[in-house]
Amino acid sequence: MSWTGGVMRILIVGAGIAGPTLAYWLLQAGHEPTLVERAPELRRGGYLVDFWGAGFDVAERMGIVPELRRRGYAFTEGRAVGPDGRRIGSVKTSAIMGAVEKYVSIARTDLAAVIYTALQDRVDLLLDDTVARLEQDEHEVRVVFASGGERTFDLVIGADGLHSRVRRLAFGPDAGAEKYLGIVIAAYESRGYGFRDDLVALMYAEVGFQAVRVSLREDRTMFVLSVRHDGPLPPDDPAAQQALLRDRLAGAGWEVPAMLAEMSRADTFYFDAASQIRLPSWSRGRVGLVGDAAACPSFLAGQGSALAMVESYVLAAELCRSNDHRAAFARYHEMLAPLIRSKQDAAMSLGTAFAPKNRRQLFVRNAAMRMMGLPKVADLVMGRSFRDAIELPEPAAA
Repeated sequence: MSWTGGVMRILIVGAGIAGPTLAYWLLQAGHEPTLVERAPELRRGGYLVDFWGAGFDVAERMGIVPELRRRGYAFTEGRAVGPDGRRIGSVKTSAIMGAVEKYVSIARTDLAAVIYTALQDRVDLLLDDTVARLEQDEHEVRVVFASGGERTFDLVIGADGLHSRVRRLAFGPDAGAEKYLGIVIAAYESRGYGFRDDLVALMYAEVGFQAVRVSLREDRTMFVLSVRHDGPLPPDDPAAQQALLRDRLAGAGWEVPAMLAEMSRADTFYFDAASQIRLPSWSRGRVGLVGDAAACPSFLAGQGSALAMVESYVLAAELCRSNDHRAAFARYHEMLAPLIRSKQDAAMSLGTAFAPKNRRQLFVRNAAMRMMGLPKVADLVMGRSFRDAIELPEPAAA
């Protein structure tokens, strides 16, 4: 037997998207998840995600799609523009995602908030804390928290993102070493920006970067900058990160100077590296990983949030099918690893689109955008691996 009795006590580290999704499905099966989040409140900021595919199916089964649609947007087009703002080319949402009735663009933090609300306060949430030490044996995991408290659980699941502390503690500091793809991502919002293009994402690129502008409700605008950067990453300090962006984008055309000026009055600011995590296994004993902690596909893949929900759903289903956590972890990995690897492999080739290295890559990127409206070209350019191909198991049930 993997645990005593029918109810599992499971610590989930991270209250973003993967963690609350996993908690929701474990609750449905009658188990006792606990969430711990190192931030003092549920996170704000981040970027818009195009939410579709199997992740959308999971959201439907959770009953949260109406609220996602209320908070989200139905963007119809991604439009590449030149220095004068004129259209170079565009791609319709339907060309990449197929059935647009199962698609919504939504701020990542809004998606996380909707998922957390679905828990209906049924989960113990520990804020401003994290795991300091893990000690496991055949029967349980002893957890020492950074706050000094100690508790024991049947399982611990790391849902704490790309820079997962659980992964370092359980797998070793070098396990799944982060593969940096040479691009940093910044996303921020402000109010009252002078230009608006509703339901269209505008994209402008020069050698070394891409700048995206998206008009939101209530006179808000989101800016997303993808910047090629081969040197040391700046410290976890918004001032240093913004200084890097201003330096790298000095002299850029289109609206980039105005976009940079908005950083100083942004409501939120997000900055991170475009990186991947590749592990041969997503578990070690009684400790498992989910979402970016297990297999970050990188910002370039464009489906990290939806994939995190799929992983959490499948992991919950497998844990609830078996009284052997080892078998459940193995089936979870076996079912999803090929899909995740295909997403990661596809993302490796997309640096050209997000931050062209040279003028030849910029030419290829712009030429591809000009052709995206032609029949079948979107499949060839974006790759069929962006279409999910997975049959979800039956949901966990009590």
